[in-house]
Amino acid sequence: MKLLYKELALAAHPTSIVFACLGCLVVVPAYPYTVIFMFGCLAPYLTFQYARETNDLWYTALLPVTKKESVRGKCLLIVSIQLFQLLIAVPSVFLRKILEVGNNPVGIDATIAWFGFGLMIYGIFDLIFFPAYYRNGYKAGRAFIIAAIPMLLMMVIVEGAVRIPQLAWLDSYALPDLMRQIPVLLIAILCYGGFVSLAYKISVKRFEHVDL
Repeated sequence: MKLLYKELALAAHPTSIVFACLGCLVVVPAYPYTVIFMFGCLAPYLTFQYARETNDLWYTALLPVTKKESVRGKCLLIVSIQLFQLLIAVPSVFLRKILEVGNNPVGIDATIAWFGFGLMIYGIFDLIFFPAYYRNGYKAGRAFIIAAIPMLLMMVIVEGAVRIPQLAWLDSYALPDLMRQIPVLLIAILCYGGFVSLAYKISVKRFEHVDL
């Protein structure tokens, strides 16, 4: 927790904190809600770029922490931002109902399946971004470009899938359809946990060979 506090206090780019709060955008009518996940993936890029400009890597190396703990701190920071973004979207979905916001005409609604897809997008992005970054510890831009391709592809697939009549239940608030969406969320939780854990292990292994 001390490492996470250090990352939040000193290493997190201010816009990353703002991005973490953008889960509330689900109350906006006629907005492509998968774009919210893109902000959650921009947060790692901006944070790691900011860390490079502020020499955070060298500062952390001077602390009584190992390289493994340094990677863990960054992973905890990004996971916290991504999960908080989804967490803040939960009350925002109920606020949609109170405000009587209509169904989203431009894309998938903030359904249970939407939360699951968000976790999958985050998990795939993190699995690619973290190992790519920790190959050398400073090329965040290159790592983001590599990870952004599958991220954008997943966003297109999600938005396109709900246009298929047989998959319309993924975009429905009807109770029977919401029940059908629960397995999607459960699978996504397992995928996210597995992908992030794998990304962390690979990143630690690669960062151990980086000469600071």
